[in-house]
Amino acid sequence: MKAVARGLVLPLLLLGTWELASHGGLVDARILPSPEHVLATALRELTEGDLLYHLLVSLGRDLAGFIVGSALGIAIGTLLGLSPLAGRLILPSFNGLRQIAILAWIPLISLWFGFGDSAKIAFITLAALIPAVLNTYEGIQSAPARLVEVATALCFTRWQRITRLYLPSAMPSIATGLHLALIYSWVASVGAEYFMTLGPGIGGLIIAGRERFQMDLVILGMVVLGLVGFLINQSAQRVERRLLRWRG
Repeated sequence: MKAVARGLVLPLLLLGTWELASHGGLVDARILPSPEHVLATALRELTEGDLLYHLLVSLGRDLAGFIVGSALGIAIGTLLGLSPLAGRLILPSFNGLRQIAILAWIPLISLWFGFGDSAKIAFITLAALIPAVLNTYEGIQSAPARLVEVATALCFTRWQRITRLYLPSAMPSIATGLHLALIYSWVASVGAEYFMTLGPGIGGLIIAGRERFQMDLVILGMVVLGLVGFLINQSAQRVERRLLRWRG
C-alpha cells in the first residue's frame, strides 16, 4: 500500500501543476487545455466517438506483431545458442543491425509493405524480435555445464536436450525477453501509427487532433497510450512472476 501511495505522488503533483497552469493563465488554454476539458473529451469520445475502436485496432496490431516477433525471436535465439556455426555466421551481423534505431527501418518497411496494417505489423514484429532473440540466446548459452554433462552421459537426443535442458534453463531469460518484447511492441505500435498514418489507431487519433489543433484530443491520446503501456507492463510482470515461481 505504501508503494502505491509513493507511486501516486508524482502523477498527482503533475496533475496539480497542470491544473494551476491551465487555470492560472500561465499557458494558452488552446495549447494546454485543462484536465476537466480533457476528461470531458474522453467521455465524449467513449460514448459518441471511436476511442474504443481506435484502441482495439492498436491493441490488435500490437498483439499480432508481438506474437510473430516473439516466436521468431525464440526460434532464432535457440538456433544461435545451440549452433556454434550459426552463431559465428549470423550473430555478428545481427548485433550490427540491432544498433540501427528502430524508427530508421520505417522508410524501408514502407517501401516493402506499403502503409497499411501489414507494414505496421512488420515494424512491430521487428521491435519484438530483437529482445526475444538476445535474451533467448543468452539463456541458452548460460545453461549449467553440469546439466550439459548429465545430458551427455544419459545420451539425450538433440530434441531432448532442447526441451528438457536448454529451454527450461533459459526460461527466466526468455521470460525477460518476452517482457521487453511486449513493451517494445506497444511503443512500436504507436510509432508505426504515427509515421504510417493510413488507417485507424491511437496514433492516428493523435495525428487527427494535431491537424485539427484539438490539443484535448492529442493529450487524451497520450494519456491512453501511457495508461495502456503501464497496464501492459504490470500485467507482464505478474505473468512473469507466476511463470517463474519454481525458482523459489
